[in-house]
Amino acid sequence: MKVIICGAGKVGTSIAKHLVSQKNDVTVIDQSLELINDIKEKVDLKTINGSASNPSILKKAGAEETDMIIAVTLHDEINMVACQMAHTFFKIPRKIARLRSEDFLNPIWRDLYNADNMPIDLIISPELEVAKSIERQLKAPGAYDVVPFLNDEIELLSLPINENCPLIDTNLKSIHELFQENSNKDKDLRASILGINRGDNLFIPKKSDSLLNGDLVYILSDKNHVKRTMSAFGLNEKPIKKIIIIGGGNIGFNLAKDLENNNSDISVSIVENSNNRAKFIADQLNNTLVLNGDGLDQTILDEANIKDADMMLALTNDDETNIILSAVAKKNSCESLILVNNSEYNKLKDVLGISKVIDPRKITVSKILKHVHKGRIESVYSIGNNQAELIHAQAAVNLRKRKNYPPADNPWSYKQLADDEVAFNMYTTLLATLLMGAVLGNIGAGYIPFFPSWIGSMIVASFIP
Repeated sequence: MKVIICGAGKVGTSIAKHLVSQKNDVTVIDQSLELINDIKEKVDLKTINGSASNPSILKKAGAEETDMIIAVTLHDEINMVACQMAHTFFKIPRKIARLRSEDFLNPIWRDLYNADNMPIDLIISPELEVAKSIERQLKAPGAYDVVPFLNDEIELLSLPINENCPLIDTNLKSIHELFQENSNKDKDLRASILGINRGDNLFIPKKSDSLLNGDLVYILSDKNHVKRTMSAFGLNEKPIKKIIIIGGGNIGFNLAKDLENNNSDISVSIVENSNNRAKFIADQLNNTLVLNGDGLDQTILDEANIKDADMMLALTNDDETNIILSAVAKKNSCESLILVNNSEYNKLKDVLGISKVIDPRKITVSKILKHVHKGRIESVYSIGNNQAELIHAQAAVNLRKRKNYPPADNPWSYKQLADDEVAFNMYTTLLATLLMGAVLGNIGAGYIPFFPSWIGSMIVASFIP
């Protein structure tokens, strides 16, 4: 597949690395010569220095033979015009644009984005996606992230392993046996450990591997077993009832609006430094306390009643301010979740005592990759600093060849089909874990304890481009 990426920033670079690793023909366009030189050092691809909104630049990039354009520059207008040029002059089939402006995303302008006007196939709003991600985390306190799969029937949990975890130093085979209480499927814990992040190393665990203090584990869980799963790992956090949001930008505002629209039981206060922005938020929201002031001002925090808050969300546009706010939250005996755009700061999370970090780049990249993959891809989520992906896809399955197939009443188990079963092809959903671009055949071999064997067998039998 031939792809043009407009924008050589962090998002564009991450997408380019992924596509190049899958042997796609990638060309990156950016106005910054510095960013162009930087990406050339990191990735083996074609680069062009210029504006993506210029048709001659797109032509130079090979737009006439391009299958997809992904516009992720820092400027909404350039991203929109690039998609327009790609459609009008070069008939590029698939067009993706990142838009940040609230005005461009307003539902009253939804008719703008169609083939007759602004032909963009997919609009990505990082702020909206981040707000949704934070809302999911608030529903599962103690988890670093919660991502739904399989029509929200299964959830991917990122869980920290600390000294309170009762499963420390226990090998995964023993954990599997512990969770299988008996043959009653309603009592079995339907959860599977997919990977372990230890330091900077993400790996797929074997049966003999054990959990260590400081690990970050990625677990698939039945949505009805999330609380049980977290409890099994020593995460019995009390429900979040009150939060304070520092920063009333698009993320903070949309998060508060989503919580109101979803009739959440969470009480929300927003501290916004800009007087005009604070007035705007107050006019738009009904059940949210809006305070105009500096989030670093203890007087303002006291007015927001931080002593009774369960979590402070530092969502300003400045990474350093958000990091300082995490220390302020700790001083006030409050958990914190902070927004960090510089991924290097993630490595300092434990040193600085930061409770949770959310990375907009990672969320945006995962959202875009979902629509980049060919085939019956439903969703894609990157884990371990993009070292691996969890992919929800559809695969054609011949039941005569696949002897282990899950019964409808319990997809977490399987039954043996008779040899004389009538063979037929059907589409079924699967979750696949890709590590450094390779399909992990060892999953099917049973190296991941209590992982349904049918998923592994289909991963081995499937090819995802």
